[in-house]
Amino acid sequence: MNNAAASRLDELLLADYDYTLDYRGVSGKRIAQRLYELSKIGLTDENGSYRIGFSAEEKEAKVLVAKWMTEAGLQVKQDEAGNIIGRLAGKENELPSILSGSHVDSVPNGGHFDGPLGVLAALEVVEAWRETGFKPMHPYEVIIFSDEEGARFNGGLTGSRAMTGDIDVENQLSLVDSQGSNFQTVIENNGLTLDTFFQAKRDLSKIKAYVEVHIEQGKRLEKENLPVGIVTGIAGPSWLKIILSGEAGHAGNTPMDDRKDALVAAGELIAAIPALPRQVSSTAVATVGKIHVHPNGVNVIPGSVELFVDIRDIYEDKVDELVSLTIKKAAAISESHGIRFTYEQTLKVAPMLVQDEMKELLEQSLQKMSIKPYYLPSGAGHDAMVLGRHLPSAMIFARSRKGISHNPAEWTTLSDCVQSVHLLKNMIEKLDEN
Repeated sequence: MNNAAASRLDELLLADYDYTLDYRGVSGKRIAQRLYELSKIGLTDENGSYRIGFSAEEKEAKVLVAKWMTEAGLQVKQDEAGNIIGRLAGKENELPSILSGSHVDSVPNGGHFDGPLGVLAALEVVEAWRETGFKPMHPYEVIIFSDEEGARFNGGLTGSRAMTGDIDVENQLSLVDSQGSNFQTVIENNGLTLDTFFQAKRDLSKIKAYVEVHIEQGKRLEKENLPVGIVTGIAGPSWLKIILSGEAGHAGNTPMDDRKDALVAAGELIAAIPALPRQVSSTAVATVGKIHVHPNGVNVIPGSVELFVDIRDIYEDKVDELVSLTIKKAAAISESHGIRFTYEQTLKVAPMLVQDEMKELLEQSLQKMSIKPYYLPSGAGHDAMVLGRHLPSAMIFARSRKGISHNPAEWTTLSDCVQSVHLLKNMIEKLDEN
């Protein structure tokens, strides 16, 4: 995709759009134009998106979508954590609200669909109702969550955690970004105040359910040749820091049979880890994504290696089992090489399973669209995971080309985007009926 083409994202999206998908008030052209307008905010030289959390670019994108919300007839406000909430009154306005949304922040040089599609899909439901004269019984809210990606502070899901009260104040205040700015300074530069930030928690009893549309960020739907799928659960990451300690020595003068090479042991462990997930679950994964070698000299036998293992599954007991297997494997390999082994669990986030009732409503909605229901897990975290710990939540995945995400090449066809809107709209209407 060259610069000229990328500058008109809407034209690229509309080029192969199936206009028969424009029905029941949903407009593919409107979605394409809005994706394009958002893509211009923080556009990088590589045609990617740079809108990290609590940046001027994220704020500009929020303001733009808030304008569209107002034009669609929503009452719009910003909460204490910077989340944007657009509310449509229901016929029975005292009923609990149905929520949908996502985020508009990105990773550095990310794509144009991760986050914005979910926000615009939620808003398109309102636009379609306005076109057809439909008014829901329940209040309906479109949400833009702050700092979902966590690119600034290596955290994330900040807005949804603040809204649910699942935010550790002490930990949040200790965060410092790559420029040396602490959390308080960053949010104050974004127009928020520390005094009120942690008061964004809502009364969750007044929320009926949350449904989020997101690109898949994987290849399952593409392999199945399906535009959309039903998420069964969202995996929670568990991180292990493993240190293998041997003995550093001269690379020339130490015989091969008299070494305690920590990197050789680490290499054996890294090669063994990919076989472990299948022993516990078909949805489990494990990745070694970061290592440090000490003393890291060309002519020095590595004395110690520090490596990090990212372990995920949608089932918490399977995560625990895989963590245990990894530790046992590390211990056995260390013993066989005559070196020492220590570990620390540096992160553990509980996964979220989507309730059967929510999956069933999505399946009924897909059958209404004559699309084969397909179930798949989410290996990445989303705001739905945070809300799902407190109230009924569901996720809809839209097909990703080649599974590429967090990259300027990220792409979901407009036809698939619109199919995800129709599925969301059907789902929201079913929740409203119930």
